[in-house]
Amino acid sequence: MRLVPAKTIVTRTKCPEQWFGCHYNMNLYRGCSHGCIYCDSRSQCYRVENFDEVNAKQDALSIVERELSGKRKPGVVGTGAMSDPYNPHEAELKLTRGALKLILQHRFGIHLVTKGTLVVRDLELLQAIGKQYRADVCITITTPHDEIAAKIEPNAPSSSARFDALEALAHADVYCGITLMPILPLLTDSPEDIRLLVRRAADCGVNFIHPWFGMSLRIGQREHYYRQLDRLWPGLRRQYEVTYGDRYMCDSPRSSELWDVFTQECRRAGIVWRMEDIIEAAGAWAQPQQLSLF
Repeated sequence: MRLVPAKTIVTRTKCPEQWFGCHYNMNLYRGCSHGCIYCDSRSQCYRVENFDEVNAKQDALSIVERELSGKRKPGVVGTGAMSDPYNPHEAELKLTRGALKLILQHRFGIHLVTKGTLVVRDLELLQAIGKQYRADVCITITTPHDEIAAKIEPNAPSSSARFDALEALAHADVYCGITLMPILPLLTDSPEDIRLLVRRAADCGVNFIHPWFGMSLRIGQREHYYRQLDRLWPGLRRQYEVTYGDRYMCDSPRSSELWDVFTQECRRAGIVWRMEDIIEAAGAWAQPQQLSLF
C-alpha cells in the first residue's frame, strides 16, 4: 500500500442518466486486489500501472471535503467505477467510511458499486444518507456459483457472501441491487445460471438488477484475459479469437435467449432492470426528512 498524489477526486459526470443518475464520480483508491480475470480497468487506455496493487490517494478526505463544500448544488456521488471502495485495506484506512460521513454532512447522495462485503459495516451511514437525499448500493455478482467465482474473481468475496451482504442491505431498507456484468461468453452465459441468479437475488430482497450479457475486450485487458483462459480453460481462447477477433464489445452468442429468461424472472419477482426505471425507483425510495416548524 502506497499513498499516491491526487489533485482532484470528486469530478463531474457528463450523462447522469446513463449510469444510475450519478452527477459526480469519486475514486479514493487506485488499483484493485480482487484479481478478476476480465477486468476492463486493466485496459491500456486507463494507464493504471500495477493494477493489482491497491494504493490510496494522499489527503483523500481533505480533498473530498474541499470539493464537496465547493459544489454549487448537491447530487449523487458515484464510486466504484475504477477501484473497489471496499477493498481489504478499507477495513483499516476507512477512507470510504470517511467520505460517506462527508457526503452525509454536505447533504449529497451516494451510489456505491462493490464486490466487497465490508459495505455492511456502513449500514447506518447509508440509511442516514438515504433519508436526506439518496443512497443506493450495487454489489457485482457475475455467477451464482462460488466455485466459478473463485476462478474468475479469485480474491473477491464469494458469490454467496455477496448475496448475504445484499440481504443485510435490503433488510436495513437500503435501496440495493446487482450489477450483473460482465457475463463471460461460453463460461457464465447459461440460461440456467441467469435464472438461478435472479431467483437468489429475489430471495435476498433486492430492488434492481442491471445486466450486460457480454464483456469488453480492449487492448491490455484482452491479453490478460486470454492468458488466464489458457491457464484455467485451455482451448477456450481460440473460440474467442474466432468469434470476436479484435472486437471491443463482445456480446454472448446467447444474448437474446438470456434477455428473455432474465426479464421473465425479473417481472415475476418485481425487480426492475432498465436504467431509467432503476433511477426513478431510487428517487422514489429516498424519503428526505423535512424539518418541522414546531
